[in-house]
Amino acid sequence: MITVHLRYVIDPYKVDDFEEYGRMWIPLVNRFGGTHHGYFLPSEGANNIAYALFSFPSMAKYETYRQASFDDADCRVAWEHSQRTRCILSFERTFLRPVFE
Repeated sequence: MITVHLRYVIDPYKVDDFEEYGRMWIPLVNRFGGTHHGYFLPSEGANNIAYALFSFPSMAKYETYRQASFDDADCRVAWEHSQRTRCILSFERTFLRPVFE
């Protein structure tokens, strides 16, 4: 299993736009065979940092999702939303291997 950890720097005045973006992606990741663990929005502390976590059974499955997402109409709508609203200023993607026991 591989878990993708995304750290976003967002526009603190566009948290609602970012939340809408996140709500679009959760079912898309799930539809492509992943398990989305949610988006985590600013609450206390930094007002411009958000996170997302989702997992795929393997890096190969993640890569399949990634390639397919470029051609998917719903994925393009979500991406275009982020571009149009400019709610995401930057992001970092990290791949993690979970340990459960």
